[in-house]
Amino acid sequence: MKIDINHVVSLTYDLYVTEEGEKKHVESATTEQPLVFLYGVGMMLPKFEEHLTGLTVGDNYSFSLSAADGYGEYDEKAVAPLPKDMFGDQPLPEIGSVLPLQDNNGGQFQGRVVSIAEDAVLVDLNHPMAGHELHFNGTIQEVRPATQEELDHGHVHGEGGHQH
Repeated sequence: MKIDINHVVSLTYDLYVTEEGEKKHVESATTEQPLVFLYGVGMMLPKFEEHLTGLTVGDNYSFSLSAADGYGEYDEKAVAPLPKDMFGDQPLPEIGSVLPLQDNNGGQFQGRVVSIAEDAVLVDLNHPMAGHELHFNGTIQEVRPATQEELDHGHVHGEGGHQH
């Protein structure tokens, strides 16, 4: 069965980025813990899915995504000061720590502490992979049509997916 819209896909991958001319391993999904997702419903990067279209169980893949096709270019303006007084009695976070944040509309996101100034904690709001070319290779493990319940809920159920 070929990967197509509204199919559940299970795959392995190794993700690398290039830093200072060297490929650096970032993360993996293994046969024991594969990535399982509902294809074509916006769960994954669009260009990632595009490279998988039409593959079948057992197919190997290897491709790269530009920063623009991945998590975007690094935006220097996405480093924001958080007033120190917002931390109240709590100790200030350490440089490098990741803070859970929320916007005015209730949307949740994360920021990484990059420095602490006299009156503010500077937080980088870029995705950790922003500005990086992404290099993927792996193998397709399983492809099956999504159930109506999975389509209604917008995610995979059962093995490797969401448990209700």
